[in-house]
Amino acid sequence: MFIQGDMAVYPAHGVGIIEAIESQTIAGVDQDFYVMKILDNDMKIMIPTASSDNVGLRAIISKKEVEAVLHILRDRDAEIGSQTWNRRYRDYMEKIKTGSIHEVAAVLRDLYLLSVDKDLSYGERKMMDTAKSLLVTEISLARKVDESKIETLIDDMFN
Repeated sequence: MFIQGDMAVYPAHGVGIIEAIESQTIAGVDQDFYVMKILDNDMKIMIPTASSDNVGLRAIISKKEVEAVLHILRDRDAEIGSQTWNRRYRDYMEKIKTGSIHEVAAVLRDLYLLSVDKDLSYGERKMMDTAKSLLVTEISLARKVDESKIETLIDDMFN
């Protein structure tokens, strides 16, 4: 359960702030909604409080969990499948939609490693940017440091 002012992560959209909790009547049924503003693009999302777990709304990771995420990014022994780019794209999109920061980190790592051997498709490059943005925002909030420091940290891992 979140309260107004809490930071939370909404799968595939990233970190946002719970601006309000509102009640609305929809089809004759009273429901409570989190009104969430996504930090990256100011998009507002209304999430039914009763199903917030089902859609993957979660709290920001702890400082301790950041180390596990960075470990995933550093793992160079991960096997990257040899499937076609569009199959890989679908698989990676499913991982991002889970809302798991560990899955997002694995997607970013795999795309970075793949980009060393071959040119990524436009969709894969865009997905890599999305994954990186999701990670940078959440890790910077968890560590309470500027996003530019986290972006540099991640870039340095792959360069």
